[in-house]
This record gives sequence, structure tokens and C-alpha cells, in this order.
Amino acid sequence: MKSLLLLTILAALAVAILCYESHESMESYELSPFLNRRNANSFISPQQRWRAKALERIREQNKPAHELNREACDDFKLCERYAMVYGYNAAYNRYFRQRRGGK
Repeated sequence: MKSLLLLTILAALAVAILCYESHESMESYELSPFLNRRNANSFISPQQRWRAKALERIREQNKPAHELNREACDDFKLCERYAMVYGYNAAYNRYFRQRRGGK
């Protein structure tokens, strides 16, 4: 009789522990992290989109020299491979400075 009572208490505890609904398990039911195509840009106003495009154009025009050098090196495979070993500055100097008649 004691063992039956002990077994019943252990079973009740096991059911209570395994069936507990925590707050963390409810997170997956809140909102889907994915949006459909129509609603993808609905949270950004057209004015913010226009401003972001304008700022991107300004950034493209005012790039620093090292960024322009890196982009030139990225377009040329040999320069890119050399840059992985020695760095972009050394790779740009090796492949592009000599062509311009520099050092």
C-alpha cells in the first residue's frame, strides 16, 4: 500500500513537471517572424525610403580612397587572392599602382 501511494505521488509530480506550460514555450505562438511580400516594406514610410536612397547616393559619391581601392581589388581575382594573404593595401599597390606609373 505504501509503494502504491509513493508511486501515485511520483506519477502526479511527473505529470505536473512534464505538462507545465512556461512562458518560453508560448513565444513561438506570438507572431511569425516572416512577412509576406506585400507587407514586407509596409513598416517603412515612403519618405524614409526616399531619404535612405538619397543618403546612399551621397555615401557612394563620397567614398574614401581605401574603399575605392578595395572595390577595385575585389573586381580582380588575382588582386583579391593576394589581398587575402598580404592585405588589400599591399594588393592594390602591387596590381594597380604600377599601372598608373607610380612607385
